[in-house]
Order: sequence, then C-alpha cells, then structure tokens
Amino acid sequence: MPSQLPDVRVGPPGPRSKELSARLVAVESPAFDARRQARASASGTSHEPIVYSHGSGSNLYDVDGNRYVDLTAGFGALLLGYPPNAPETAARAALDTLPLALGDVYASETKVRACEAIAALFPEPGARVMLGLSGADAVTCALKTAALATKRPRVLAFEGSYHGLSHGPLAATGFSSSFREPFAAQLGDFVTFVPYPNSDAELETCLAAVRVEVATGAFGAVLVEPILGRGGCVVPPSGFLAGLRAICDETGTLLVADEIWSGVGRTGKMLASAYESVVPDVVCLGKGLGGGLPISACLGRASVMDAWGAHGGSTIHTGTHFGSPPACAAALATLEGVRGLVDRAAHVGDAFRAELEAACGAKAKVRGRGLMIGIELADAKQALAIARALLVRGYVVLTGGIRGDALTLSPPLTIEPELLSAFATALGEALAKA
Repeated sequence: MPSQLPDVRVGPPGPRSKELSARLVAVESPAFDARRQARASASGTSHEPIVYSHGSGSNLYDVDGNRYVDLTAGFGALLLGYPPNAPETAARAALDTLPLALGDVYASETKVRACEAIAALFPEPGARVMLGLSGADAVTCALKTAALATKRPRVLAFEGSYHGLSHGPLAATGFSSSFREPFAAQLGDFVTFVPYPNSDAELETCLAAVRVEVATGAFGAVLVEPILGRGGCVVPPSGFLAGLRAICDETGTLLVADEIWSGVGRTGKMLASAYESVVPDVVCLGKGLGGGLPISACLGRASVMDAWGAHGGSTIHTGTHFGSPPACAAALATLEGVRGLVDRAAHVGDAFRAELEAACGAKAKVRGRGLMIGIELADAKQALAIARALLVRGYVVLTGGIRGDALTLSPPLTIEPELLSAFATALGEALAKA
C-alpha cells in the first residue's frame, strides 16, 4: 500500500502521548528529558514528545491516531521503510527457526551468507568482516583493528564527526566536546581533531593539518565520515577523501571510513566513498544494514584484518548477540532490497534537493547526496522551531549540525516523490511564518 500524506487530527502531542511520556520520564534516565527541556528553552517552543504507535512504509502513527510522513526513518536505519517489508519477514522466519547461534564458536548458516554478502560490498576482493550490534561496535572494532595492524595507538578524527557514544568511539567523536568532557579521565588522550572542510577554500588547510599530524608516525588511523551525518549532512569538497588516501599511503596509516549513516545506498551509491573512487582500508557499516534490526559490520582489506589472527585467537571482538540469525537474515534481505534502489536514491534525492532549494530560497542552504540531506538554517533556535512547526504539519525531522542549526533528513529509500514534494511545500510555508 502506498504511503500517504499526513493526517494530524490531534495537535501533537495528544493526551495519550502526554500520558505515556510522563510515565517514561518517571522511570527513564533524566538525560533525555533534560535535553528536551533545554531545547524548549533554547527555541522558545514546546518540545513535548509524541509517542509512536506503529509504522507502515514511510508513514508512522502516534498513539493519538495522527499519521506522519517520516523523514528520519529511525535515524536513517529503516532503508526500506516500516513493516511489512523484506527485512522484517526474513527476521521473523529466522526467529522461528533459530533465534541465536553460538556467536564466534558455532555460527549459523545465515551468518555465513550475511558475512559473504557484506564482504562483497568492499571495493576490492578478499575483504574480511567482523559483525556487531551497533555502529559504535563497528567503530570500536575499526579502532582496535588499526591498533593491531599498525602498532600505533593514536587516531586522527574530525571536528563535527559522530562515531558513537561508547568509550572508544566517544573519544573520537568531535561533534560536541560536552559529550566527552564528563568522561575524559576514562577516555584517555589518543585522538587529535582537525577541522572538517566545508568548502574548496578549506580543503588544503585541512589536508595540511592532517599531513602535519600524521607525519609524526604516531597515528594508526585517520577516521572519517565521507559525509558528516549528525554534523549536518555536510558534503566535503571534491578531493578530500582522495587527499586523505594519499596521506595515509605515504605514512602507512589506515584510512577508516565511517559509512554507518552514508553507506548501504543512502547517498545513491552503496558506499559514499565511491564518489571519489577511494578505497578505504576499513569500512564501518551500521544503521540501515539490518533494515531496522540491530546489526553492524567492520570490514576491511585482508592484509589489514589479518592482524586479528596474529595473536593465536587470544584477541577477539565479539558479543553474545553479534551475528544473530534474525539480524543476519534481515541484513541479507536489506542488501537484496537496496540493490534496486541505489540509483533511485540518487535521482530522487537530486530532484528533492532541487525542490527544497526552490522552497527555501535564500532562507536556508540545502546540501547532501542521495537521500541524506541537510538544511542549514539561521541558528539552532530557528532549526528547533521549524522542526516543531513541521511536526505540527505532520512531518518528522531531526535537527543536527555542530551548532544545532540544521535539519537532517534521511527518509526511507522507498519514499514516494509526491510525499517529498509535499514536504518541500510545508517547509517553505513554515519558513515563511518563521
């Protein structure tokens, strides 16, 4: 059934959402409610949450009966939209047959096939794979891989980057120093940050800074998002990834591409690093890989991943639920489903960005690739207010950017173009009233 336009019958949040949110606040960590209160204070707009009921295609419904068009798709994870879909069907079948194997001891056949399919995503043959549950697991594995393969502990990362909030990835997350500072004593001091280039004018300055740091010989990895995700869907200037590749080749440093958000077709290619024909040494995948189920992967060149075998099996990276049959089945179904949507993501995304630019005019800057899109507004206050105005109109979006001044859009790759056109109109109306 095709997804439908919004139908907001009760001003969000409705009474049922308010009731359930109050119950959640009473038992959940106060971090999340404190964040909502801070956003409300910053924007002068209510940020009381809605509570989801169910989803279908590109629509989601709240517990008060409102229908929304979802432009976030579970932080970009629902590449094929909400059920019913192929990943859900495959996962349910696997759950009925074998909910859990024995991790790295005795695998399931589904894990074997999933690892083969994921390894095939690497631009060169012979890649090796380690599975996880989250993007942070994949980044943790990549950081460990770099340390094992190079014997160099330091990592170079970028301001505005987001790699996850468990300890290793958190240390390399440049999105906000406030994420790291309370845990600084636990994180150590093995990461150096340099600015992420936003324009051609910044490119050489950035690459020069990378070259100076990496030339010390202390760095095992350069960790980079080919497109900043939470940082506002910033597309770097042409030549950035190729420049990093050259520096890494000169110094024996590993180039690690965090494609957790940008990978698996999101940007109009299976890997966003392919836009510059760059082959990283290690690639991190997550979010959309399972089509809504938790699975991630760290994959890399055999010559790099071989470092894991140099310790006689005493050094591993695993977990009880890594590579579970339902998650692996979902990943296989997702990869199969996405293959026919990659070109569509590129073409539909191009048309959508053009519509957004027309709707925004001089009031916002639109950027992105495929269906990974950022809309830079005047400031964080406006971004929060516009996000709320869009929710009232029946569209779910997120805010992002280093300064919180952007809307970030990552809809299902299956979303109907007419829904995107209607969103562009709604955004234009919201900006006109801002």
